[in-house]
Amino acid sequence: MTVVVTTSPGFAKTGRPAEEIAGRGWEFVRCADTSLPDGGVSAVLDRVEILVVGLFAATAAQIAAAPKLKAVIKNGVGVDNIDIAAATARGIPVINAPGTNANAVAELALGGMLGLARRIPQGHMSVVGGGWSRHVGTELSGKTLGVVGLGNIGRNLAAKAVALGMKVVATELYPDAAFVAQHRIELLPLADLLRRADYVSLHVFGGQGNAHLIGAPELALMKPTAFLLNYARGEVVDLDALAAALKAERLGGAAIDAYESEPPDRSHPIFADPRVVFTPHSGADTRESAERCGLSVIADADLVLAGRRSPHCLNPEVYSAETA
Repeated sequence: MTVVVTTSPGFAKTGRPAEEIAGRGWEFVRCADTSLPDGGVSAVLDRVEILVVGLFAATAAQIAAAPKLKAVIKNGVGVDNIDIAAATARGIPVINAPGTNANAVAELALGGMLGLARRIPQGHMSVVGGGWSRHVGTELSGKTLGVVGLGNIGRNLAAKAVALGMKVVATELYPDAAFVAQHRIELLPLADLLRRADYVSLHVFGGQGNAHLIGAPELALMKPTAFLLNYARGEVVDLDALAAALKAERLGGAAIDAYESEPPDRSHPIFADPRVVFTPHSGADTRESAERCGLSVIADADLVLAGRRSPHCLNPEVYSAETA
């Protein structure tokens, strides 16, 4: 019997993914105990064949200790918590589920923009606190959105912004020329984008290359009325620099969904700033996104178990030339 282990608390819990898992006859083990440093996965490493990664990292030590492991699959898109080099050294494919969460994250980012523009959190707090402060906001239509990273999420958000009457500028190393032309997006270097945009939304992967991509020098380029949105990874933004820019009124506000450590340290001064909209890294947390992602993971597991290539493999060098 195939042993499938997940460290994701939400993977295949309900709906079609749960039905698909039940219909395959796999031994399905969920290791998502937050009281344990690895969720409990160490207890089943000797048996696991498919490891579906969620909350907990797939480390080099774990990969080395799993003799039957055939694939590491992320229940999501970002693979910064998987040791891809260790998996590649053992010839094990690392797979993710690209695009499955794009609409969900883009919708939340759009919600963050609307919340900042119309000061929705402040209005809510006024009413529930017994007040009646009618906060004057701004409209998105006619404003400029700067998208940093035109991947699946960035493109999804850009299209929504254009539909709302916004001008979109973007920075992207490998742009989709047809998409850029269709939506009349202007491609700019990051510094020029920061100077131009009324809203800057980050949609890049984490990791060494993007650590503190937005720091004090970059924030200094932005308009004092502009808003920064981070629905990517926490390390992409220097939170200390962001808090300082807000305190000095060099920025209009921010929306943050990802943090360098999660849960974050609530004593950080940024959490006392009413101009920031916080969410608990929930960009992908919709029923629809979970279903799309779960079905993608299961389909890729089927391919791996059948000895076939996954189109979502991030280290294709592990495949032999004859693998279909």
